[in-house]
Amino acid sequence: MAKYLVTGAAGFIGFHTAKQLLSQGHDVVGLDCVNDYYDVALKEARIELLAGEANYRFVRLALEDLDGVMALHEAESFDCVINLAAQAGVRYSIENPHAYVVSNLVGFVNILEACRHTNVGHLVYASSSSVYGANTKIPFATEDSVDHPISLYAASKKSNELMAHTYSHLYQLPTTGLRFFTVYGPWGRPDMAMFLFTKAILEGRPINVFNHGKMRRDFTYIDDIVEGVIRTANNIPTARPDLTADHITPSVSRAPYRVYNIGNNEPVELMHMIHVIENALGQKAEMNMMDIQPGDVPQTYADVDDLMADVGFKPATSIEDGVQKFVDWYREFYGV
Repeated sequence: MAKYLVTGAAGFIGFHTAKQLLSQGHDVVGLDCVNDYYDVALKEARIELLAGEANYRFVRLALEDLDGVMALHEAESFDCVINLAAQAGVRYSIENPHAYVVSNLVGFVNILEACRHTNVGHLVYASSSSVYGANTKIPFATEDSVDHPISLYAASKKSNELMAHTYSHLYQLPTTGLRFFTVYGPWGRPDMAMFLFTKAILEGRPINVFNHGKMRRDFTYIDDIVEGVIRTANNIPTARPDLTADHITPSVSRAPYRVYNIGNNEPVELMHMIHVIENALGQKAEMNMMDIQPGDVPQTYADVDDLMADVGFKPATSIEDGVQKFVDWYREFYGV
């Protein structure tokens, strides 16, 4: 069994990842600063759910606290770090750009430094489908250029990939970046569309449907995301000094560095997703049709061939099954 640090452990993906690692018998330290970007009570409920687990310890700490991050790594000697802590949200990055510099850039370099100096065996970190930005080639493949982000959030995530590659090259630190595609499911984030729509419909309020519903998203169920995270964590990249220039891409390098998409590989029309929620709730939605928002892209679609080839896995949960599980959790958790 290994010892893991899971950052963002009070967050949506971090909570589920820590929970699954614990179920497999690993030692896990969860780290989170528990900020108020969204409902702190939901984060505290996630923390409480894991608090009684054997082999688990939770630490309240911000990644920008270099001394604290270094001290934690030195005390624990982690085999693997799974960095899922970040300031999330495309639209919020337009309103509050400095939060992304502090959390996603300063915080990430602190993680890299701590991993380097304590000889962590593998750093796995969350990137995002947002890095594809203005790309129009579909599906999005990890070999594609990601030089045109259209939000600071996306730029910060591409920066994480570049920073990770630098440390993989200079210090032979094995790093794996994971570009997540629209994650949803039980214990999900309240700022995401599925949560917002479910809450509004149950409360009899209209929902805001951006780009007049002409959006497609590669909605990916949380269990599939966690499976991908853990499989890639167990697949440590190695240096390939003999790799020819023809085979070097934004996701593959001579350094011990890899980047993967984790998406459902089956984009869903926004209006279809809304109808699936309506069916699961047994209620119709009142809709405000609105223009596309700054920073949004009209379509996401993950090419997961590399993930399948390297770790033998691709997400497969249908939107119907995933939404029903989310709605069931929402009704139980909020007593609706």
